[in-house]
Amino acid sequence: MSLPKDVPHLGRRLSRWMALLSLLGLGAVGTVVYLVFDTTLSARQREMLDQKQQALVHVLADDNVEHKDKSLDHMLTDFLAGHSDYAIRIVDASGANLFDSRIPGLSREHTLERTFPVKIASLKSDHMHDAVATLVMDRRPDDVLLRALGWTLFISMIAGSTLLSFFGGLLVRGSLRPIQSLVTQISELSAKDFERRLDGSGLPQELLPIVTQFNALLDRLADAYRQLESFNADVAHELNTPLATLISSSEVVLRKPRPVEEMREVLESNLEDLRRIAGIVGDMLFLSRADRGVGARETKMCSLATVANEVVEFYEAVALDADLTIEVRGDAQAQIDAPLIRRAVSNLLSNATRYATGGSNVVIQIAESSRNAHTEAILSVTNVGVDIEQHHLRHLFDRFYRADSSRHNVDRNHGLGLAIVKGIAKMHGGTVFAQSEGGTTTFGLILPQVSPDEPSAT
Repeated sequence: MSLPKDVPHLGRRLSRWMALLSLLGLGAVGTVVYLVFDTTLSARQREMLDQKQQALVHVLADDNVEHKDKSLDHMLTDFLAGHSDYAIRIVDASGANLFDSRIPGLSREHTLERTFPVKIASLKSDHMHDAVATLVMDRRPDDVLLRALGWTLFISMIAGSTLLSFFGGLLVRGSLRPIQSLVTQISELSAKDFERRLDGSGLPQELLPIVTQFNALLDRLADAYRQLESFNADVAHELNTPLATLISSSEVVLRKPRPVEEMREVLESNLEDLRRIAGIVGDMLFLSRADRGVGARETKMCSLATVANEVVEFYEAVALDADLTIEVRGDAQAQIDAPLIRRAVSNLLSNATRYATGGSNVVIQIAESSRNAHTEAILSVTNVGVDIEQHHLRHLFDRFYRADSSRHNVDRNHGLGLAIVKGIAKMHGGTVFAQSEGGTTTFGLILPQVSPDEPSAT
């Protein structure tokens, strides 16, 4: 697969950054070494100049007896013997030049000068005369040394950066090789083999979370794919039965003339099947809207107990026939679309009365709960009956899912009731839950509460 030209190359990017950082690092080290050496050299030059100044003052101010037979030129020439990098100039109080050994044309930027007063002994008398001495140090040898050091550091920096960049590039390429291995594994995955997973053995720790999360994604995709396959089969089954009935009954009626009453009975039976098909299609359209993220349109603050009691009134006859009692406990206010919540409660209550043990009590429990600084309204329906196995609970809100085919009445239920409850909860920004243990089964939904002064969803 070809990649767009503007997609960054991670290996090249890391190599460039490593080269740049090595260049900057070695450059910083070289600069520090150069500056420290320059500072140390300048300090040594000043120290040597101080020593020469003290020696010159001592020589010029020495006793007359020792130097009376020597001229100033002779004495200073002996002083400078073996020190070609030094020069001296001495002028008397009148400005006359008494001695000057400076090199003509030598730029002052290559010298270090020190001017100070001195006493000079006269050869003709024992008196000391005032004079001004200038001590000059030639810095050119040290400048050559400093320049050589600078070039050495610069060449070392370039060579070191080149070597570090080369071996760093090899290191980056080797470090990214596991990613290529991971890409190869991913490219070999297909929809035909949902049981295959990425192998994280031999991969660095930094890539293991990616492998773990990707395998978890594959698990969810496999579940969704299997659910889709089952969903297609269930839809075909749910529609096939009434359609087959419609076709067969119509074919039988059309084989020969029938009385009007018999035709009416067939049409009424067909109408019942058509209504069932229309109900399935309507429920599927509703779930499709919920899946697209369509929210509840007209919401307002309502009492959940009031909505639940309205539903209970419709189920009084059903409960009486099944020898059940229905009780509503608690109350909570929530921003809801009342008709949708009424439909959700009806589906929960229908499910509970269908599987509740005769003579038991079905409880609609409504309560408030605070979690993470948010207040929620919880509505649950509990019935007494056979426990549902735990591995079925998380799938019970899936479309057409049935934990046990014996618990399903094909004439009255097509397996979308709890899925619709989940869709209604989703449209209100809520969630659903299911519990079954100790002979009691509870299905419910959790709705976020919104204060009455907040705007309703539209």
